[in-house]
Amino acid sequence: MAATGNVGRIEDEENVYTRTRVRPFASTPRVDQPRAEEEKKQNPTTLKKIISLQELFSLEVWRASFAELLGTAVLVFAMDTIVISSYETETKTPHLIMAFLIAVTITIILLATFPISGGHVNPVISLAAAFTGLISLSRAAVYILAQCIGGILGALALQAVVNTQIEQTFSLGGCTLTVVVPSVNGPHEIGLNTSQALWLEIICTFVFLFASIWTAFDKRQAKHLGRVVVCSIIGIVVGLIVFISTTVTSTKGYAGVGMNPARCLGPALIRGGHLWSGHWVFWVGPTIACLAFAIYTKVIPSELLQN
Repeated sequence: MAATGNVGRIEDEENVYTRTRVRPFASTPRVDQPRAEEEKKQNPTTLKKIISLQELFSLEVWRASFAELLGTAVLVFAMDTIVISSYETETKTPHLIMAFLIAVTITIILLATFPISGGHVNPVISLAAAFTGLISLSRAAVYILAQCIGGILGALALQAVVNTQIEQTFSLGGCTLTVVVPSVNGPHEIGLNTSQALWLEIICTFVFLFASIWTAFDKRQAKHLGRVVVCSIIGIVVGLIVFISTTVTSTKGYAGVGMNPARCLGPALIRGGHLWSGHWVFWVGPTIACLAFAIYTKVIPSELLQN
């Protein structure tokens, strides 16, 4: 028996040669013409899907962004506190302790926010997700806005609990390329030059995306490993990169690779001063890395992603 899903009866047709009416068999199939039009309406164009302006007015997206705001605020407060306490305690291995504590902190925060918003708490992750097509540009914009506000709130919370001397000495744990220190010949600026810092941001952020975030983006690996393992991998990779960037350079005044523009923005807005010196590096570097990562994901053969 013939299938009847999208098959209809063809009405009487006129023979073009004899001008007589020809009645076809009732079972003669024909393609349902409105089907293509309906599918076209149901499947938006690629550009509309990428932008998805309707998500700017979606209550669900804004509710999810609140988790991003709160998660980023806690992240900034915790990470900057870790940076300050690691150096304040004058331990022999401040970089190692700082990296370990940051890894644990990020893992916990990701586990807390993942079920609600996907656990980005970083403009780098939101931007990479948008460039690779996992989320729309509109959702990414809302998330990044929330993350930046969260970074500011986290820096404000830290400023409220530390004294002025610690705030000035450690720049609220913010992202710095250089600092000004007193010397025999007057104030002297020490730190890392802009080009080195930019390359560090690009390379370290790409490694961060390649070695850990791709595990979360790849549904096969994420499902196989589980949420706890994936979040732990991300935390460990961040901790390793922080340790490497602060020890390899061994430059006083340089706070290490940022990899999170929202975390750098908060202390810069609250503390100001030299934190704005080269601040653009902490935005431009990760953005370039996100673009490079998106290109990498497009280069991979699709059949490899489906195996």
